[in-house]
Amino acid sequence: MGNTRRAGRTVAVGLCVAALAALWATRAQAHGDQRPAPHWQLKDSGTDVRFRGLSAVSRETAWLAGSKGTVLRTIDGGAQWRNVSPPGAADLEFRDVEAFDARHAVVLAIGEGEASRVFRTDDGGTTWTETFRNTDAQAFYDCLTFFDRRHGLALSDPVDGKFRILSTSDGGRSWTVLPSSGMPAAQDGEAGFAAGGQCLVTSGAHDVWLATGGGAHARVLHSADRGLTWTAADTPIPAGDPARGVFALAFRDRTHGIAVGGDYRPGSPSPQAAAVSRDGGRSWTPAAEPPPAYRSGVTWLPHSRTAALAVGPTGTDLTTDGGRSWRTVDTGSYDTVDCAPDLGCWASGEKGRVARLEP
Repeated sequence: MGNTRRAGRTVAVGLCVAALAALWATRAQAHGDQRPAPHWQLKDSGTDVRFRGLSAVSRETAWLAGSKGTVLRTIDGGAQWRNVSPPGAADLEFRDVEAFDARHAVVLAIGEGEASRVFRTDDGGTTWTETFRNTDAQAFYDCLTFFDRRHGLALSDPVDGKFRILSTSDGGRSWTVLPSSGMPAAQDGEAGFAAGGQCLVTSGAHDVWLATGGGAHARVLHSADRGLTWTAADTPIPAGDPARGVFALAFRDRTHGIAVGGDYRPGSPSPQAAAVSRDGGRSWTPAAEPPPAYRSGVTWLPHSRTAALAVGPTGTDLTTDGGRSWRTVDTGSYDTVDCAPDLGCWASGEKGRVARLEP
């Protein structure tokens, strides 16, 4: 009976996703349909800080992490946001948060040297424990990701010519720097972008990908053994400048991935701002119709094989063909986007902006 119920819920959510994608893709033709098109519904966060870190647990529960050491949590669909910031963190820049549920979460602060830190809470943010503080002046941590509730990684810009990977096997309670012997050499000027918490992503129990920019080529590196050994692949997203490259990744399984990015400087052109992979990141093809501008966040719609959202300061784009073509569906400013299995999709960004997708 339990398996039947779960299967029924999966089918229902999948149908909802298909209907959502179809509605959004065809709303221009739906002249006689008076139902509102799927849209972002802004929620009042009660603050003006920039939230580049976001973790969607469900339609009711989400976590935000941002500037001025701010962490917010909602458990009522965004009607109310509780400030659960770690004490004494006002000078830190939180750029990533990974939440397991309404009570357990891990947040990453970025910056040079000791500014890069990791905190964990087990009580919904009432109390926090600092579980990592970087002591290497060369390291600068950008992103955080988890394979499951225990195993996770954090990414630092290159140290001594190679990207540095931090690993945990106890849910972020302790961390260890992995050996660099399995990491390819970094290009001159190559780094990760701490723009939306998606420069390091996982799919399944062992596969992880990291996104780069700033070097001669914008690359995606892949590991199939939780970060011990890596292979690198060039992408068609332009690089060759500290402001250009791949800013965010999303993999719906260990084979199918989307990369988005461009040039983050306002007004700068960002041709070929998206690419797709169908072989686990070994090769990348430019989107035939890419987003019109720089994008810093991307996520697959849950249970869909073809629909995904990308966001950036100038808008939100939808693909319904697996990333080959994109259409702008909203012009609001967002830095990152994330979806939960129950179709709880959230976006966040500058000036305290946070929104939930309403079908």
